[in-house]
Amino acid sequence: MAKIKQNSPVLFFYNNSKKWLAKISKKESFHTHIGVIKHSDAIGKEYGSRLTTNKDKYVYLLEPTMYDYVMKIQHGTQIVYPKDLGYIVARAGIGDGQKILEIGTGSGSLTSFVANIVKPRGHVYTFDVDENFMKIAEKNIKKAGVSKYVTQQNLDLKTAKTLPLSDMDVALIDLGDPWIVIPKVRQMLKGSGSIFAICPTMNQLEKLTTALVENEFTDIESTEHIIRTIEAREGKTRHSFQGIGHTTYLCFARKAFFDRQLRKSVEKPPADKIPSKTPKKTTKRTKKSTKKSL
Repeated sequence: MAKIKQNSPVLFFYNNSKKWLAKISKKESFHTHIGVIKHSDAIGKEYGSRLTTNKDKYVYLLEPTMYDYVMKIQHGTQIVYPKDLGYIVARAGIGDGQKILEIGTGSGSLTSFVANIVKPRGHVYTFDVDENFMKIAEKNIKKAGVSKYVTQQNLDLKTAKTLPLSDMDVALIDLGDPWIVIPKVRQMLKGSGSIFAICPTMNQLEKLTTALVENEFTDIESTEHIIRTIEAREGKTRHSFQGIGHTTYLCFARKAFFDRQLRKSVEKPPADKIPSKTPKKTTKRTKKSTKKSL
């Protein structure tokens, strides 16, 4: 039976739109429209219990999941939503022990989610160029409890002369121009390694796909994921008027070997087999020479 204690993470849940994520501290409390919630009142209770406020409203004390951390992180940039995160992990086959390359840390939502999947034997190596965003991401990653499985680095892989990694299982790219880094990402991936790129527009998706083909990637798939919430209540179930529609396009591909150079060498015959372009001289026997020979 898990008991809540000092420094325990708790999701104070009132309803789907009103919930608060906090780390328990005896002296802390916060004021809400449903009353004052004191951290000390939660200490000693079991996860799943409910707590009554001074306005006679109650909140449930839930143990936070990675979904809760992702949805409650501090936003420095647009985050990758759980509806997309789940598909990325499933389609790329991300699991414990894998080495993940991430280009574009952003707010750290994707970083945290994936680190939680590959732990304890795996690791996420994430790169960004904006120090302010990196600081925000560092706080979010720490809050999600996965700092041990993440290495952050301030490096622009677009211009990097040497590649910092090799034999990566999966590359996750969240840039405005992902096609620029495809040649370098290919070098850092293992054979059949996967790429997932996040593209806000279809124009970006088109340029990216062209680059993937040019750099010998296969199993290319572009998708968009829409989630629709259902208000399920007895006698009046209906679609919710609120929900998350378009957030981004996702592009998946796998590193392959097209053997282009090999085909070129096979199609081109050896030098000694190439027929000469100069026609051979032929001699015609004239009537005179024929008569003399007779």
